Amino acid sequence: MTETVLVTGAAGTIGRLMRPRLARPGRVLRLLDRVEQPPAGPDEQVELVTASVTDPAAMTAACRGVAAVIHLGGISREAPWEQILAVNIDGTRTVLEAARLAGVPRVILASSNHAVGMRAVAEAGAAGVPGDATPRPDTYYGVSKAAMEALGSLYHDRFGLDVVCIRIGSCFPEPPGVRGLATWLSPDDGARLFEACLSAPSPGFRVVWGASANTRGHYSLAEARALGYSPRDDAERFAEKILAESSPAPGDELLGGGFTTTPVGEPNPL
Repeated sequence: MTETVLVTGAAGTIGRLMRPRLARPGRVLRLLDRVEQPPAGPDEQVELVTASVTDPAAMTAACRGVAAVIHLGGISREAPWEQILAVNIDGTRTVLEAARLAGVPRVILASSNHAVGMRAVAEAGAAGVPGDATPRPDTYYGVSKAAMEALGSLYHDRFGLDVVCIRIGSCFPEPPGVRGLATWLSPDDGARLFEACLSAPSPGFRVVWGASANTRGHYSLAEARALGYSPRDDAERFAEKILAESSPAPGDELLGGGFTTTPVGEPNPL
């Protein structure tokens, strides 16, 4: 039996990394983005959709016949409030409403460490910062991720959708700088986490951290492990190289790192 999984923001950094890693026999990936995507390869089971997460009709159509939605689409850095509101907050509500109308039972939302970015790293303790720690956003972007989690909670409680929010640390092929030694989510572990969220029976509403099993990590992975996540990677193998080339940056004493020092509302580099 074939299942279809809709991935929004499929042309973004994480979407591109997940495209080959989420491929499975019997699974069709419906890849949605507002920009053109690479065509399907000869062995790929994919459907390419060009649309915006802010378009209710397009999103409702994209959700038809879907077993689950992985919502990665949105602005991935700080930006003016009007843009954040339209794309990240209204866009998330549009995706959730489209999923509800189409009868999609499960939505996985890509939240971010920036939803709690103003928390001190020192709060982690031996167990790490809990996956569902109270939001302390560091930017308008962080506010949008806290709002995303709140919307996910609403759509679970009011409409019965299973919703898992993943507070993603830093998902890149290699850890980005000294902070990345704690926050890194390897692409392979990212795929393992998404698979756990897709397959966990009746998760209800959950907020979990998205990170690898990093020696220097300060996130609790207990909540993600409870869904069946089993990370295999550790940023420590990059430590010698990174520490020789980089130093801690301003803001690294907080979970949000450099986002905590960027002017609110002004575009910043990732």
